Amino acid sequence: MPITKYVFITGGVLSSLGKGIATASLGLLLKQRGFSVTALKFDPYINVDPGTMNPYQHGEVYVTDDGAETDLDLGHYERFIDITTSRLNNTTTGQVYHEVIQRERKGYYLGKTVQVIPHITDEIKRRMTIFDGQHDIVLIEIGGTVGDIESLPFLEAARQLCLERGSQNTLNIHLTYVPYIRSAGEVKTKPTQHSVKVLMESGIRPDILLCRTEQRLGRDIRAKIALFCNVEEEAVIEALDVENIYEVPQMFARRGLDMIVLRKLGLQGKPLRMERWNRFVRRIKNPRYVLTIAFIGKYTQYWDSYKSILEALTHAGAVVNARVVVRWVSAEELSLNGTADHPLSDTDGILVAPGFGSRGVEGKIAAAGYARRSNIPYFGICLGMQCAIIEFARNVCNWQGAHSAEFARTAYNVIDLLPEQRRVKQKGGTMRLGAYPCVVRKGTKAWQAYGQELVYERHRHRYEVNPEFLPALQEHGLVVSGTSPDGRLVEIVELAHHRWFVGVQFHPEFKSRVPAGHPLFVHFLRAALRYQQRRLEGVEVVTSVV
Repeated sequence: MPITKYVFITGGVLSSLGKGIATASLGLLLKQRGFSVTALKFDPYINVDPGTMNPYQHGEVYVTDDGAETDLDLGHYERFIDITTSRLNNTTTGQVYHEVIQRERKGYYLGKTVQVIPHITDEIKRRMTIFDGQHDIVLIEIGGTVGDIESLPFLEAARQLCLERGSQNTLNIHLTYVPYIRSAGEVKTKPTQHSVKVLMESGIRPDILLCRTEQRLGRDIRAKIALFCNVEEEAVIEALDVENIYEVPQMFARRGLDMIVLRKLGLQGKPLRMERWNRFVRRIKNPRYVLTIAFIGKYTQYWDSYKSILEALTHAGAVVNARVVVRWVSAEELSLNGTADHPLSDTDGILVAPGFGSRGVEGKIAAAGYARRSNIPYFGICLGMQCAIIEFARNVCNWQGAHSAEFARTAYNVIDLLPEQRRVKQKGGTMRLGAYPCVVRKGTKAWQAYGQELVYERHRHRYEVNPEFLPALQEHGLVVSGTSPDGRLVEIVELAHHRWFVGVQFHPEFKSRVPAGHPLFVHFLRAALRYQQRRLEGVEVVTSVV
């Protein structure tokens, strides 16, 4: 059994510095060096998981194969390191306390006073070491900012684990901020010094400092930080702002981050091989084409709400040699003005995003109708598929008032709860979650994309296509190109005579990887590219389809 090495990544000064990207980038470099790597995220909030949180509060909810609703950083881990995570890779304060309290009620601690130390910290350490012996290196990202009261138990658990495993098997990386004061024309190290001081008050001395900065840090600045923070000068690494997140591993590699980590852990790896990654980044930065995709959603002011979809568009763009320009369109505003003509008419494709709740639904339905009538490539994800079916029912089948039972009870609830969801009373973790099989019908656009009959995709929804109305929908021209193996659940729909009109009940963005992308996103952008080229050539492309 290999001796597992543990690398802790903490953050200071302020949030949103990019601990998740730093963790994922280091994981990629270490994996390319030949090591087995996984990454864990420890979140300090008391929610058991982010599943019931507003996207403005938390950003996207990432879903794993085993149905866990997790932090979006797990998406970075999967996309960068090319691993499959699970519910074991994400821990929250809520989960830790829930577990300890359940044990206390069962008498596990009978006769003892249950305390933060050792009982809470022991549970945290158990979760930190859950992959012990299964991987060479485990990266542990601790959420929040040092000094936050919520993060203290996680930092204490990390301190204890470092003491127990020894310095040869543990390493601490601290991501901090070195601001540039434009009026003074200089960078300031004081915030980093204070952040390291707070971290050391928790009993943790950083071995490596990643200094997020807008300006290059000269040797004198790095020497100053090293001296005042008690860190080797070579271990003070500038983390400059980059054009896109996929350049971060390259930047860390140039600064020797992976070599410093391996040296401090007493490991020797293979030569770093980054050819495929470098080609991918070059295609992102130097594309041949530019595509404009209208993105219809509710949370268009907060892009992290759709992080995985945006990354999937980037991956697919690299495959088709195109830079994807996202035109953000508020679904709510689209429904208020009552027309989709103005914001969507000069785009190369329309993507209707997933979501919950009635706000903006009519705008999404309008966007689906515009794409159907105008023969513009359309991609509907989860609710985006359901809105396309509602629009089809209203305007092709002529079922007035057709809707989803999530929003209104009508005579034509083409989207509804199935019996198993009607019995659900508790909100958290009770949707159809995780990877489910989908049988793809041959001869369809979905088949052209996947090229295989059975695929597994991740879900996060309660409502399904109502089987009562399915035969009539198909009679009017709706093509069901993917179903569950028993044929009971609709997974993919499309329009046979449309340029490219596909809706999926699942979330394909969660399976998109560098550099291949996801087949549905790739084929969507290829259709958008063909549409754009015909439009630029002056060929008539806007014709009524159904």
